Amino acid sequence: MLIIPKEKIQEVFSMRDAIESNKQAFRIYSNGESSVPLRTNIDISKYAGQSLFMPAYVESLNAIGIKIVSVFPQNNSKNLPVCPAEMLLMDGETGIIKAIIDGTYLTQIRTGAASGVATEVLSNKNSKIGALIGTGGQAFHQLEAMLEARPNLDEVRIFSRNQEKVSSFINSATPILSRFKAKLLGVTTSDDAIKDADIITLITTSKIPVINGDLVKKGAHINGVGSYTEEMHEIDEKTLIKASKIYVDSLSATLEEAGDLITPLKKNIISKNNITGEIGSLLLSNISGRKHDDEITVFKTVGMAVMDIVAAHNIYNNSIK
Repeated sequence: MLIIPKEKIQEVFSMRDAIESNKQAFRIYSNGESSVPLRTNIDISKYAGQSLFMPAYVESLNAIGIKIVSVFPQNNSKNLPVCPAEMLLMDGETGIIKAIIDGTYLTQIRTGAASGVATEVLSNKNSKIGALIGTGGQAFHQLEAMLEARPNLDEVRIFSRNQEKVSSFINSATPILSRFKAKLLGVTTSDDAIKDADIITLITTSKIPVINGDLVKKGAHINGVGSYTEEMHEIDEKTLIKASKIYVDSLSATLEEAGDLITPLKKNIISKNNITGEIGSLLLSNISGRKHDDEITVFKTVGMAVMDIVAAHNIYNNSIK
């Protein structure tokens, strides 16, 4: 059994690898080639935390696995990961554990790569301005994925309610992402971040919308990444109304877990007909993507265990070469 820490993943699995791995996972899922039960979400109210258990099986890869990931926001003040996790990869023939993989880093890179896939296939190719709302543990890889998908961006505006975190984030991210030409700019409001932005990525656990749809420009692409429960809402209703197309990673999971969609559906602000479909179906050419430069596209992801299984399978194979 292999133990694969963060450092080994970084050595064998790049952001480009993660984006391609997620494309593979999305195709597998939307083609019905995996078994992915809805994750079990246990509320740890005493510490304002949640623990999620995410199993899946992919027959074509002969892989079984489960990721145990928790979200404990108070860990930030303890200098501990807010989203600690471990990934168990099992052999599909014997059920024996093949590897234990650092699930915290795997979650960060595969979650970033999810919006990376959407940005690559949905945003305008001539996009020049990006916006990132949120500077928590997931934010760096969201930024990296945005730049990997659209390396010709000139600037990315970054906003968080904590301005000290914005400055710290930019100072730490700039040298690591120096291979990209985009300038990272801290801004003091969400409005300043999204005005005229071509690509907008939201990575917060906010219970109230963090953007104003009135300022979302024609042709923009929005990635809604951070919210994963019915109570969380990053995307405002105006943005969803304006959107030409709305894509999800998993239709069943987002309709069960994503407050960004559940609430406006319950309020009849949008209908299920407004949801274009799963991004895997787009990658399989079963549904259409962006048709015009002026279309506003939205991608909502809550994360799927099949993404972890495929990533873990690829990380394992790369590690034993």
